[in-house]
Amino acid sequence: MTEWVEAKIKKIKIWTVHLFSIILEAPILPFYAGQFAKLRIKNKKKYINRVYSYVNEPKDKKLEFCIRLIPQGKMTNQLYNLLPGDSILITKQSNGFFTMFEIPKCKNLWMIATGTAIGPFCSILQDESELYKIKKIIILYAVSYVTELIYLPLIQKIKKKYKNRIIIQAIISRERHKKYITGRIPILLKSKKIENKIQYFINPTDTHIMLCGNPTMVKDTQHFLIKYKKLNKHLRRYPGHISIENYW
Repeated sequence: MTEWVEAKIKKIKIWTVHLFSIILEAPILPFYAGQFAKLRIKNKKKYINRVYSYVNEPKDKKLEFCIRLIPQGKMTNQLYNLLPGDSILITKQSNGFFTMFEIPKCKNLWMIATGTAIGPFCSILQDESELYKIKKIIILYAVSYVTELIYLPLIQKIKKKYKNRIIIQAIISRERHKKYITGRIPILLKSKKIENKIQYFINPTDTHIMLCGNPTMVKDTQHFLIKYKKLNKHLRRYPGHISIENYW
């Protein structure tokens, strides 16, 4: 049975008209970077729950969740309008297998995210504890507009600690910007535009892919990787090259 605990809102960060983060404190059990929790809030006479991944590293007592405001959405609108000192509920136990403990040792790890799905990667990158087994980390951070690259400064700060071990490639799908690639991830991979720019190439010998984001991107990218790059989905019983997490 799910155990819920009270969470106190410490801060609401408004990034854009559609993106915000909530920062809260709660007596949860320890979690692994990359995992998620359920948040619960009362809507009229009943509770509604949604799953959100942690952005913060596990040792940080301030728990951060990045959220997209959904027009007419019952849950996100209420979360958006919370104030410091307000209370919601959170699961005491976190869940999920999208963690570095589930990733086999590899030379090149690709972290591919769309929108708010950059959250679990931020948690993983800040944690550091299991990154020793990776030689190169390639981060593809895809959003619709440049203003939505809200965690890019954090990732760039983390990159300084790792020096040459991290490559960051931002991707914008609905506008053009001279600093970033324009397009959608599956198409850009198929055209080799990303690989040619960063000069790292996906192959079954030394690559593992972590895919997190909207289900269409995950499905199309996974299909491309299996068909054209000869990679396999990673399972505990059948080790492969692709780990996935659908984000809604």
